[in-house]
Amino acid sequence: MSAINSNIPEGELTTKWTKYKSSVPLVNPSNKRSLEVIVVGSGLAGASAAATLAEMGYKVKCFCFQDSPRRAHSIAAQGGINAAKNYQNDGDSTYRLFYDTIKGGDYRAREANVHRLAEVSANIIDQCVAQGVPLAREYGGLLDNRSFGGTQVQRTFYAAGQTGQQLLLGAYSALERQIGMGKVEMFTRHEMLEVVKIDGKARGIIARNLITGELERHFGHAVVLGTGGYGNVFYLSTNAMGSNVTAAWKANKQGAFFANPCYTQIHPTCIPVSGDHQSKLTLMSESLRNDGRIWVPKNKDDNRKASEIPEDERDYYLERRYPAFGNLVPRDVASRAAKERCDAGYGVGTSKLAVYLDFKANTERYGKIEASKAGNHNPDKETCMRLGLAVIKEKYGNLFDMYAQITGENPYETPMRIYPAVHYTMGGLWVDYNLMTTVPGLYCTGEANFSDHGANRLGASALMQGLADGYFVLPYTIGAYLSKEISVKAIPTDHPAFVEAEAKAKGILDTLINIKGTKSVDHFHKKLGLIMWDKCGMARNAEGLKSAIAEIQQLKRDFWSDVRVPGTADEYNPELEKAGRVADFIELGELMCIDALNRNESCGGHFREEYQTEEGEALRDDENYAYVAAWENKGDGNFELHKEELKFENIKIAQRSYK
Repeated sequence: MSAINSNIPEGELTTKWTKYKSSVPLVNPSNKRSLEVIVVGSGLAGASAAATLAEMGYKVKCFCFQDSPRRAHSIAAQGGINAAKNYQNDGDSTYRLFYDTIKGGDYRAREANVHRLAEVSANIIDQCVAQGVPLAREYGGLLDNRSFGGTQVQRTFYAAGQTGQQLLLGAYSALERQIGMGKVEMFTRHEMLEVVKIDGKARGIIARNLITGELERHFGHAVVLGTGGYGNVFYLSTNAMGSNVTAAWKANKQGAFFANPCYTQIHPTCIPVSGDHQSKLTLMSESLRNDGRIWVPKNKDDNRKASEIPEDERDYYLERRYPAFGNLVPRDVASRAAKERCDAGYGVGTSKLAVYLDFKANTERYGKIEASKAGNHNPDKETCMRLGLAVIKEKYGNLFDMYAQITGENPYETPMRIYPAVHYTMGGLWVDYNLMTTVPGLYCTGEANFSDHGANRLGASALMQGLADGYFVLPYTIGAYLSKEISVKAIPTDHPAFVEAEAKAKGILDTLINIKGTKSVDHFHKKLGLIMWDKCGMARNAEGLKSAIAEIQQLKRDFWSDVRVPGTADEYNPELEKAGRVADFIELGELMCIDALNRNESCGGHFREEYQTEEGEALRDDENYAYVAAWENKGDGNFELHKEELKFENIKIAQRSYK
């Protein structure tokens, strides 16, 4: 075990980033043209990084496994993006966004990185507006804001319920412009299978052409991973089916430490599981908590329809337990509260694993405002509901339609049924202040790294981090490394390191094809997901984690002896793609349980049942666990822990309270 250097600049927190930008080594324009950068991933972090680096003059290759960069999973984000603009004049500031993010992450994030994120947040909105992203506006034309969890200010910018899609189209437009100018070479339907290291530095990747099955070698002076999170380790999650950990996991096997893998986020507002036929779950935006009220019946096993339960027999449990924040507590708190109510027998619906999200009160409130605008200062209830419905439709129409299509119920007439589901992963590859991993020349951005959210991410902060890293942070920090690489000529891809890496990737593919077992890839993925959800999900304990580790080790042996992958490796073969990804998920799942077992405290999304307050809240152990757990892969399922101590010099560390 050893300490690791996060390379945080000296000086005052508020001036670190400004001073860094003023003194960081630069690369002149003519030298940039001879430096090649590989960007893996084309979501918000990857597309913004690739577009910005190309705009600066670097030669960029961008890879994604989708058929178009704009199909990256960032497109699915609904609710919004945070920025400390204080347009609502409600007391927001850079410091308050910084504080809310550190507190929301349960004091398990690095101060310097989070403050930098808060600083550049305002730039992101300016950038996106300049690109033409259609962010929502108030009647007078000014940008609008909505509330999100873990804050008492309105700082979330949005585009109806499809903010991720609109932001991605902005980044995609910037990327396509550079592709059109020949500055970015785009490789769609390509999956990274290996990082190539030469003399200890990342110098390229091995990618598989998913259409032909051909393995390709690509050189880069530096490699940037913007490949998203690993929520699909649970099988059922709100992630796209293709979202995976393979790129990050291959990097981990090449020496990039994996940080805090047990920090996973369970989103409190998702459409409940309806049966074992499902392959993914659907998110209902956190912004709905802003305009809705969450409740369960006060009576156990109450089988009446929601409309038949009178107001005095409803338990608005978040408002009862957390009066200061109410329905806008952070996600981990809201998720555990829903689980507690359902476990206690107050759940609703046929499965009893759901709670109600009700819009009636705010629909009526909006209706009163609209009636007042029209000069009707004493409207009846029917008028209020009719006018309020139009406002709700304008704000959340696509989300309500999605709910109706999936459940067959009309959410305008009856409350939504929701339950927590896996959504985001705060853990990821360890990076320093420069976003570089422990492998020189290998960078990691967005959800794929561990950097900014501690043990729990606040809503609307994922889009903020992805675009901050890609547009405003990496373009500065990568120059510090590349300024020392200007004398390095492009290394031919017949170099032994490339040959060896390709042979390794081919060996794994051939092995998977040749097992010829009896069980499908999905069979193993579902089994893994069930183990992870039951024993490393919303709540964990030592006994469960120990049995999970043993079960996953057995599952790994079964997978490598009995998985059936049809077809061949040199053709379009989606089952082979899945097999490689699930093999990596199985290994990651084991590490997640090891990490959760090692962390004998509760913090944020990591809730160890042995460590909780009398009220059932997370009980941290700051004396022994105020560190980032960075795991080095030693091979054969062995991992070594390295610690980065977290120092809080600008925030007083305290027990989180939202009451």
